[in-house]
Parts: sequence; structure tokens; C-alpha cells
Amino acid sequence: MLKSILLVLFVGMELMVPALFASAGDVTYTSQMRTIFDVKCSFCHGQDAPEYGDFEEEKEKYIALSKGPRMDSYPNLIFFIGWPDNGAIMRRLDDGRNTKDGKPGNMYQHLGASDEERQTNLALFKGLDRNLESQKMAGRDRRRDERTQNGLLSHQLFERFF
Repeated sequence: MLKSILLVLFVGMELMVPALFASAGDVTYTSQMRTIFDVKCSFCHGQDAPEYGDFEEEKEKYIALSKGPRMDSYPNLIFFIGWPDNGAIMRRLDDGRNTKDGKPGNMYQHLGASDEERQTNLALFKGLDRNLESQKMAGRDRRRDERTQNGLLSHQLFERFF
């Protein structure tokens, strides 16, 4: 019985640890994105900006005040990268290379003072977007593996005792 418990704990840890720690090359909010956000985005999307629901209710008012939805924390920012409108922020930050008409998104200009700076900062946003997608995939894979492992352990226990 103790061996089974240890096996379950070991397999669980083995499945969870890779998803919990980002590799050295991964873009993270605290190490790279927070600084960019504070310098380039916080005037319109910072602490004084409205929450998404408030912004949607009075969009014209907030646009006139040069305020967009609040994105000054990781959960607020991820809301716009991952859900409800997957990729909305990336379309707004796009440099035009991913659009049919070649026109940049309306927020691309705010990513930096030069095209080089904008491209560097856009690459970091894309890295954060890829990391989020990788975390989603790792979570799906981990849940699938856990279901498979739980089924295998259940079968082994059943055969052992019956």
C-alpha cells in the first residue's frame, strides 16, 4: 500500500514539475513584461483604468479620457491574451505582418519610440502569448496523463485485491 502511495506521489510530481517552472528562455510577466507595461502601457491601462466590464459599459467616455481596460496585473493582462477574445491584444499590437492589408494594429505604435524597440517589445508579448499557450497544452497533457495513470493504478489495484 505504501508503495502505491509513493508511486502515485512520484508520478504526480513528475507530471507537475515541468509545467510549474518556465525554462530560462521563457518570457515571464514579472521578469520582462512588467517593466514594458509600466513604461509603455500604464498611462492608459494602469491602476487608474477601468475594469473590463466598466470599460465596456462606458466605452466612449473612457476612450475620450484616453483610458483603456485595466491590464496592470498578470491576471488582467492574461484576460486579454487568453480569454474571452483569444488574441485580441496581439491583433492590436501586431506590426502588420500578420494582416491581409499589412496595416499595424492600433496599439503597435505605443510599443516603442523606434521600430527596433517596437519589434523587441512585440517579440516579448508574442513570447508571453506562446508561454500561455504552452501552459494550456501542458495542463491538457498533464490531465490526460493523470487520467491514464489513475486508470492504470485502479486496474492494478483491482487485479491485486480481486
